[in-house]
Amino acid sequence: MSTFSPSLPGGTWTLGDLTVTRFGYGAMQLAGPGVMGPPADRDGALAVLREVVDLGITHIDTADAYGPRVTNELIREALHPYPGTLHIVTKVGATRDEQGGWPPARRPEDLRLAVRHNLDNLGLETLDVVNLRLGDAQGPRPGSIAEPFETLVELQRQGLIRHLGVSNATADQVAEARSIAPIVCVQNMYNLAHRQDDELIDELAGQGIAYVPFFPLGGFSPLQSSALTAVAGRLDATPMSVALAWLLHRSPNILLIPGTSSVAHLRENVTGAALALTDDDLAELDKIGR
Repeated sequence: MSTFSPSLPGGTWTLGDLTVTRFGYGAMQLAGPGVMGPPADRDGALAVLREVVDLGITHIDTADAYGPRVTNELIREALHPYPGTLHIVTKVGATRDEQGGWPPARRPEDLRLAVRHNLDNLGLETLDVVNLRLGDAQGPRPGSIAEPFETLVELQRQGLIRHLGVSNATADQVAEARSIAPIVCVQNMYNLAHRQDDELIDELAGQGIAYVPFFPLGGFSPLQSSALTAVAGRLDATPMSVALAWLLHRSPNILLIPGTSSVAHLRENVTGAALALTDDDLAELDKIGR
């Protein structure tokens, strides 16, 4: 049992009827290089997952495409039977090819199979939250999502899914999903340097819907990276700590899912996200993406 137990930054959020810590954990990095194959250190990966629970984190983000199957199998080995407070969020809508690509897999039969694989590999009878992954590796792509999303709604009616969300989605696709069935979260790329979803985040906050950003340090230009490093240096913190803390300050509906394959780095992320930012700090950080 871990003896390292800081209070988790940001408190909690409710996904439908599920209460989760705003500081969560993303399992993608537990797979091998390129999110393919097994980890180099399987015991280390299992230790990270056990530390996640020991720290009080109740929100793990995963997908059966990671590995593929690797992260879900690790989660099951490390944590099953799961604590009643732990909630696992997964996603469907993409698969893996032999080159390590992420081709779309959003036909009804693809989604039914993906949900079944997630259930089997996680050892669950019902998935807490399933995000429909849209777009491609380059980002969101416009177009109707009615057919794939309605497939997930049908699986929800069958009792295989508790709550629904969308990932890598445009604002129009979020609106279309909400017109079909309730969603509890949106998972998109967003950080200090990429503020394209500012309006969407505020709208979702007003509706009680979580926003889950991925790549908290992704896509920074050299100038933006230098600005973040300068602020971090003044605060005697790491750039990742500042980026995570800023996200928690940005809006109460933002949930964090930073990933790592190291127990020490996991603890650093938790501590860093609790960094206190002043109004002056926030004003300076806001300039990075504007």
